[in-house]
Amino acid sequence: MQQTTLQVSGMMCNHCVKSVEEALTALGVSGRVDLHQGTVFVEYDENKVRLAAIKDAIEYIGYDVN
Repeated sequence: MQQTTLQVSGMMCNHCVKSVEEALTALGVSGRVDLHQGTVFVEYDENKVRLAAIKDAIEYIGYDVN
């Protein structure tokens, strides 16, 4: 299992947190959003999903991943 923390901009409320967490769950990725820090900690199986796919999923729903 891989773990990383992504900087995500544009999240402002609990709805944003829920949207990001749902996008991650759809990929089979475990994630925790820290709204105040603007970060998302993700844990994923690199044999099943690429980090680029995780970033793409977050960007697809309207947030910027740095």
